Amino acid sequence: MMTLPLLGLLVGKVVPLGPRRVLSGIAKTQVPDSVTLSETGFHGDVQGDPIRHGGPEKAVHHYPFDHYAAWAEGLGPHPLLSHPGAFGENLSTAGLSENTVAIGDVFALGTAIVEVSQGRQPCWKLNERFGTPAMARNVQSTGRTGWYYRVLQAGTVTPEDSLTLMERRSPEWTVARIWRTFYIDPLNRSELSGIAALERLADGWRSHATRRLETNKVEDWNKRLTGIG
Repeated sequence: MMTLPLLGLLVGKVVPLGPRRVLSGIAKTQVPDSVTLSETGFHGDVQGDPIRHGGPEKAVHHYPFDHYAAWAEGLGPHPLLSHPGAFGENLSTAGLSENTVAIGDVFALGTAIVEVSQGRQPCWKLNERFGTPAMARNVQSTGRTGWYYRVLQAGTVTPEDSLTLMERRSPEWTVARIWRTFYIDPLNRSELSGIAALERLADGWRSHATRRLETNKVEDWNKRLTGIG
């Protein structure tokens, strides 16, 4: 059974972000003590755009601290990369990545239980956060996206808690495998069919695969990645 200590447990309020001054909760800070986790996320964690962010299928965002060294190598010294929280994550660990985490993986987190629901689709707010116009596109193209959990059992989490793997429901469907289909081999009908039928995947992503199967077209990513258009 895999158990990983938390390197970061973070929540954020909505504040103006970057030159556009758009309201966002991406800038999160470490929780000093215990925090309640409900089906919609951690108490005190707020989203500036609740239509596209948050909600039961994206209640908790996990980003591997393992990726920070690669980002620092590519971006050079950046103050955001000196500690967890650069990517708006609620949870930070080392030893877990998109290549090993799969849809339907169930973890104990404090007294709560969470389940991997989907990968992250990066948006242009990462560009504002890092002051780098291509940051969201780079996150998407590298596959270093992180992932989301739905909450199966509400509970309380502390910074001293660990993330413990309890069950794997579809271990062959890693976050990286779905990322590869969505962004690298986007019209692979065999993979898209498998994704559309993946029961524990968030409904929005299953519908995403179904639309591609029906239209045989890849949607335009530009507005999501740049905020323009």
